[in-house]
This record gives sequence, structure tokens and C-alpha cells, in this order.
Amino acid sequence: MEKLIYLLWAAEGRGPDQIKKILLDECAPRLLELGPRMLSVNIHDSDSDIPTAAPTPEGEQTLAAEVCIWLDCHDRRQPFEEILERADCRMAGYLVTESLHTDYGDNKWGKRRDWPDGQRSPGVLMVTVLEKPERLTYEEWIKHWYGVQSPVSEEIQPRMRYVRNAVARPLTTDAPPILSIVDEAFPSAEHVTDPMLFFCADGSKEKMKENILRMAQSVIGFLDLDRMRSFAMSEYLLKS
Repeated sequence: MEKLIYLLWAAEGRGPDQIKKILLDECAPRLLELGPRMLSVNIHDSDSDIPTAAPTPEGEQTLAAEVCIWLDCHDRRQPFEEILERADCRMAGYLVTESLHTDYGDNKWGKRRDWPDGQRSPGVLMVTVLEKPERLTYEEWIKHWYGVQSPVSEEIQPRMRYVRNAVARPLTTDAPPILSIVDEAFPSAEHVTDPMLFFCADGSKEKMKENILRMAQSVIGFLDLDRMRSFAMSEYLLKS
């Protein structure tokens, strides 16, 4: 089985809830009819309209949605892409290797999943796209991401679920040079926007400063911050 991720950027004038309606009400039923092994759609909508730590610079298109499709063979993806093209968004597709570092219920921040397919997941999903700096080899980059960044962020952030998607190769023409797509679920919007909660400081300003420094040191060890982009989204697990 193979996992495909499609990133969608909305055309000018398309509001977030308009994209949500198109993807959930029009595209999702047709995608499900094609019989994917699994399907999830994550959308930047009014329920997830919050600031992020790595916002999109002015003048650059903001990511509108992330569609994850699991197929037996990615060679059979064309009918799925044709449906997604009906959303009239700029689209970039990637074949990825999924690593489920933390799932719902694995720690104190979230309960084991008990909501049905199709219902919005609780909290807020942060979708972050990463590029490898030229100063690092791929081996150095992946070693830091998996061996340093993942344990540090797991320790000092209130994260319910953490999915690492390492890009194997792009599937669409002119896809940006992204090597990683990360999905992180947090309990609430406040856990993302309040630094005291986001860095598990327990009300201590000193602990918050220490954890911010630890995170910053880890992140700059394998990323160029000006190329990092994070997007808040609503998660919809449509077929699990």
C-alpha cells in the first residue's frame, strides 16, 4: 500500500469555507466511490483560522487543504487526481512514506479516537511543509528530524498526534521541492496560540523560555526558517 498527499492552494477569491464545501460535499464522495484504502481531507477553514508560528509571507499563496489517499498502487491515481482537479486549485502531489510517531490516545494530551469517519477531529491540526537546506546531506537531515527534532518536540509540546511524511518523489509537474509534510494535532486553538501552553511551561515563564530555546536550537539544526511554512487546519478522517 502507498500513501499519496496532495497539497491544494486556492484560486484567488476562493474563501476557505467555499473550498471546504467543494472538497467535503463534492469531491470526497466521488473519491470514496473509487475505493481508496484510506482517505483524509484536512482543510484550512473558519474552524481553524488561527495564526501559526511559521505563517505564509505576504504575497504568497496560502495552503488551502491537504488530501491524503492510500492506494494499493500509486499508478492508479489518475481518477483521483481528476476529481481533485474539479476543486480548481493549484495542486502538488507527492508519494510519501508515513511514520506514525504518536497516535490519538498514546499520551496524556488526547483520548483514543472514538469519533466516526467523516466527523471533524477535535482540536486543531498543524500541517507543516519542510525543505532540506543545501548545507545538509539527506542523511544528516533525516537523522536530525527523526532522532533530534521528533523527541524534543514530543517532550515539550502538547501534541495529540504526530505523523511524519517523508517525500519519496513528486507526482505532479512543477511540485515545490518539499521533502517532508508533517501533521500535528493539538487539543485546542489555545494550545497553538498561547506560548505557555504550546511549550508545556505549566505557568512558568522560565520554563517557557527554556523550552522555546530548546525548540529553536533543534529546528535551526535542520531547517532554514525562511523556507518553513505551517498551516492550521481542520482534520477529517473520511475512511480509516
